[in-house]
Amino acid sequence: MKIIRFLSLISAASAFSSFTGSSLPRVPRSSSCLDMKYTVVLVRHGESTWNEENRFTGWYNCPLNDKGKGEALQGAQLLKEEGFKFDLAYTSTLQRAIKTLWIVLEEMGLMYIPIVNTWRLNERHYGALQGLNKQETVDKHGKDQVLVWRRSYDIPPPPLDESSEHYPGNDPTYADVPKADLPLTESLKLTEDRFMVAWENEIGPKIKEGKKVIIAAHGNTLRALVKHLDGISSDEITGLNIPTGVPLVYELDDDLKPIPHPDGIAPLTGRYLGDLEEVKQRIGAVASQTK
Repeated sequence: MKIIRFLSLISAASAFSSFTGSSLPRVPRSSSCLDMKYTVVLVRHGESTWNEENRFTGWYNCPLNDKGKGEALQGAQLLKEEGFKFDLAYTSTLQRAIKTLWIVLEEMGLMYIPIVNTWRLNERHYGALQGLNKQETVDKHGKDQVLVWRRSYDIPPPPLDESSEHYPGNDPTYADVPKADLPLTESLKLTEDRFMVAWENEIGPKIKEGKKVIIAAHGNTLRALVKHLDGISSDEITGLNIPTGVPLVYELDDDLKPIPHPDGIAPLTGRYLGDLEEVKQRIGAVASQTK
């Protein structure tokens, strides 16, 4: 009887709406998966002591300098001002990225969130160039050769020997990493291959679970990620520079494809926080370095 009465009420309501020309109240559409939008924030670590000394740093575990700590703090303040919150953080095993993340989370009152450290987010390994002064390397080998080592997509620098202090296999940090996975040198392509394993198998799925994620990493691992997100060509990515300490925000759709932001600086579709003219100047400063 209750069902019959309910149907009668619906019929009467339909007749009334037909008579008055009004429509029945609409049930608000729920925010289904079709409407989902995800956010991930990328931060390149602040300037390190070896950046300051103009050395090929790679996997060498040098600390931030005072300027780098200030850059990390400025980035944190920008995130805080815009009301960002995070559930989960990813960073490398290198202290300049870890410290950058710590500064950001402390300033934002988020030191309690889980942090995942993985060697797959480490900077590109510069092989036998690691530790060398960049300008001295240019003077010795010529600018064109150094540019090939630094900026080509798939040509790595000369490999180091396993007896080198810079070989990761001699560092207890990587004792649990299969020896076959430890690099003697890396191109950007090899760095991308290494990093994308973490993105596809760990970070991306966590974002799709609804986790708000921040990634504090390095110039080349972040270049590898934005190459993937924005579909940047192998030729174009070699000229892309990401400034230190400036948060880069991507909004992603259900397929983890970027939703372009009008303030994105091409070829990126994500947006940098802060004054865009200042950000462009900092990008130019990175581009003018001899490293």
